[in-house]
Amino acid sequence: MQKAGAKVREIIIEAAEVATVAAVETATEHTPPNGGAPIRGVNTRTGEMSQSWATDSQTTPTVSGETITTMLCNNKQYASYVNDGHRMDKHFTTHVAIENGMLVGKPDGTGGLMVGTKTSYIPGLYMTEKATGKYKTTMRYMLQDAVRRAMSE
Repeated sequence: MQKAGAKVREIIIEAAEVATVAAVETATEHTPPNGGAPIRGVNTRTGEMSQSWATDSQTTPTVSGETITTMLCNNKQYASYVNDGHRMDKHFTTHVAIENGMLVGKPDGTGGLMVGTKTSYIPGLYMTEKATGKYKTTMRYMLQDAVRRAMSE
């Protein structure tokens, strides 16, 4: 048991990294544009928010005393709106237009649309909750597996 106990810290650090990577992948999978989900908005076309999970998150654990830290992050300003949902008030927006059935940006200021006419609330996609669930499941599996292996040695 003492021999197995000496490895606990390293096991937790490894599990935290693997679980955080799995959480980032899960968040990315559930962030538009994904799997044929309807595209609603100019920024969903670029995929920037989806890509930001990998660039903004910290998957390599940092250790400070007894604390082991990883982070699931998305620094896009609108990420919380997509995750949690938001109200949609009817309003006129410039710099966009519909051309050939597609929403396109108009940087020159031409165009404009009245938006928020069909729905008053956009439901959230809850990417962080799905990713957190994946993190917990992965951690639980990895730690149980490590204990099982340590006990069999």
